[in-house]
Amino acid sequence: MRLATFNVENLFTRFRFARGVDPRRATEEGFTSEDLRFRLEDPESKRITADLLNGLDADVIALQEVEGLDTLKQFRDRFLGGRDAWPHALVIDGNDQRRIDVGLLSRFPIVHARSWQHLLGGDGQPVFDRDCLEADVEVPGLGVLTLFVNHFKSMRAETDDAPGRAVTRPRRVQQARAVMDIVRRRFGDDPGDAPFVVLGDLNDHVVDDEQGRSGILDLVRWDAVVPLVERLPERERWTHYFQGHAPSNAPPAYRQLDHVLASRRLAALNPGLPTIDRRGQPKRAEAWDGERLTGVGWHRPKASDHCPVVVAIDRL
Repeated sequence: MRLATFNVENLFTRFRFARGVDPRRATEEGFTSEDLRFRLEDPESKRITADLLNGLDADVIALQEVEGLDTLKQFRDRFLGGRDAWPHALVIDGNDQRRIDVGLLSRFPIVHARSWQHLLGGDGQPVFDRDCLEADVEVPGLGVLTLFVNHFKSMRAETDDAPGRAVTRPRRVQQARAVMDIVRRRFGDDPGDAPFVVLGDLNDHVVDDEQGRSGILDLVRWDAVVPLVERLPERERWTHYFQGHAPSNAPPAYRQLDHVLASRRLAALNPGLPTIDRRGQPKRAEAWDGERLTGVGWHRPKASDHCPVVVAIDRL
């Protein structure tokens, strides 16, 4: 099987109330007449997102920044070949006030799912800004693979003049440790021999810089997992282009924010290299001089500000 993770950047649909549609009717009738009642945000970018997804040749895709299950199914039906191509779709509404959730598209049955959005920290507040979505996928001929799909707190601070990475780091430290605890709850104190993958947009990289220290090292350097992207040379690991932020003195940067952390045993059984697909990156990401998908522009349209990461898993 081929497993991917991809932050699809604002996969939203929105009601077109300006056209005089009664919102109660729109809700009741769903997407049967979506061209009158709904629209995809930035539809040209979403077409490019779909082109990229269709080209991944993946069997299971962990997604971040999806508005909800109805939106994912509409997107699947319109651009990805529908239910015949992707019979299994999963999104559970999480904690994010922007309604950006994590989810899955799968060609194989999802036989168990659990949301951890209600997990509370010592302050009585939810640990996860979105969720840690735990899901079991039954892979024909291999067995059951457990996924923990994440989208950690971003490195952006509340105010533009603050060093966002440093200010938001405690949240990512908390979330990274919580994921480790969740995996232990499922598989015991030494879970490295279990068939699981922690993956998604962890919104941080492992190198300390002028903006602050990494907040995900407890998880990425945990001896129960292997960071598969680190099998690539360091210069080839970036999955996100940051254009810089002058108010906080943050320079442009190419960084790895998207991670695939396979259990120790799973990594040993599957020694192949991951693939990072940059064809949907905007042209301003000039470090990528390879092929781009039709329609990609300097800033937008684009597939996403992130790149999908794909790994092959042949044994569990």
